[in-house]
Amino acid sequence: MNFLGLWARGMTSRPNRRALDSIAINNSATDNNNNGRGSVQYQLRQYAESTLGKASLHEAVLLPEGESLDEWVACHIVDFYNHINMLFMSISHHCTDESCPQMCAGEAYTYRWRDGVNYKEPTLVSANMYVKLLMKWIDGQLDDTRMFPTDLAVPFPPNFRSEIATQILRRMLRVYAHLYWHHYPQICQVGLATMLNTSFTHFTLFVTKYKLVNDTELQAVKDVIKILA
Repeated sequence: MNFLGLWARGMTSRPNRRALDSIAINNSATDNNNNGRGSVQYQLRQYAESTLGKASLHEAVLLPEGESLDEWVACHIVDFYNHINMLFMSISHHCTDESCPQMCAGEAYTYRWRDGVNYKEPTLVSANMYVKLLMKWIDGQLDDTRMFPTDLAVPFPPNFRSEIATQILRRMLRVYAHLYWHHYPQICQVGLATMLNTSFTHFTLFVTKYKLVNDTELQAVKDVIKILA
């Protein structure tokens, strides 16, 4: 049963604060760069985290006065990447080649992988493989200083928000969609339903605020968005 089915039955979830020591969080993009960019993103991240505890997630997506929107988007990409990594790793043993032979969100939405290198054409792969390929691909994007410059003197590329960020966030959305459609009961079992719902709400508010993901992509999770609104 997916998220919508559980919600319809009136199920609520409270995190049980279980230890997540076994969950590997692949955090290749750190805040400790010595050239300035890392410290700026650290400050932005602390600002975002401080607003998450306030009245509304709407406040958490607002660009701090005087800050760069590109920096703000890059900071959020790293945070959403870490959230998705933790959430998926927590249920990955339920998402196998047998249980999820293709990356999808219900029966209406199927996603194919293409990276232009090893997969030059859109290719059907299992959901587990899709997420692994995606995490590796995002790692490569974050490590590429032409896309995510680490020196404050180097600006982000002109197509950062229109192409680079939008492609990363669009693919991240597909992981959220797969989790809600196919693994929400397992997310509840490990006590991460609140984290998923908060992270996803933050994600959707952010990408819609700055027009980083189009409405067509959001259709797969439109009912979830309505429920969480």
